[in-house]
Amino acid sequence: MQLVDIGVNLTHPSFAHEREALLARAYQAGVCQLVLTGTSVADSEQALALCSQLDETGERLFATAGVHPHDAREWTPGSARQLRDLLQEERIRAVGECGLDFNRDLSPRAQQEKALEEQLALAVELGKPVFLHERDASQRLAEILRHYRDSLTAAVVHCFTGDRQALFAYLDLDLHIGITGWICDERRGSHLHPLVRDIPAGRLMLESDAPYLLPRTLRPKPKSGHNEPAFLPEVLREVARHRGESEEALAGHSTACARRFFTLPEIPAR
Repeated sequence: MQLVDIGVNLTHPSFAHEREALLARAYQAGVCQLVLTGTSVADSEQALALCSQLDETGERLFATAGVHPHDAREWTPGSARQLRDLLQEERIRAVGECGLDFNRDLSPRAQQEKALEEQLALAVELGKPVFLHERDASQRLAEILRHYRDSLTAAVVHCFTGDRQALFAYLDLDLHIGITGWICDERRGSHLHPLVRDIPAGRLMLESDAPYLLPRTLRPKPKSGHNEPAFLPEVLREVARHRGESEEALAGHSTACARRFFTLPEIPAR
């Protein structure tokens, strides 16, 4: 089986001294391609640099470029210009991580919405898909997206943790859905168990969101307590179980979906 991890924070400082080993473990586990998440202009630049440094073939590592809602208070006209340049790089395959976070509210909501709308406009201008973040803001996110959806090539709500109403609002907008190890958390993720059945094949993708969201069902757990892409098969197992399909079938259609969405090359089975 081949898997694609559509969201890994490889720029995180906790990975600074083991990125090559981490990627080797991921490839050994069948995670053959990874999309590195950019959460600020500087972070997106670093993600792009890591793609070149750690993948000379150009077939395994790709990235997004965007400004996370937590950092929206730093958004300026210069941010848009810098992102436009980054988004024209070959390895950058989507706009984001961008969106709304009304849970932590680390940036004023008006600033979050401004940064999001300007990034959606960039996605329309450049014909790029969008990698979206949302917490406690599904209704407002859907309202904003409706104004852009017909002009966007595609968009994925990454790390979906919402309820049935939010899921169907996103599916009605023809969005893709990213599922993480949140579904493995019996304390707060069990509501996702019946919902993942409702995500059509071709709209569902898998992600680690490493180093966050270590699957609580994973045995044995790493001493570091950090998640990593090599643990994505645990998310696959849990999602497959609740969808009532085989791991092979889920791996097949979620990987094909990710490759279409991010325009990733096929990698021959080795």
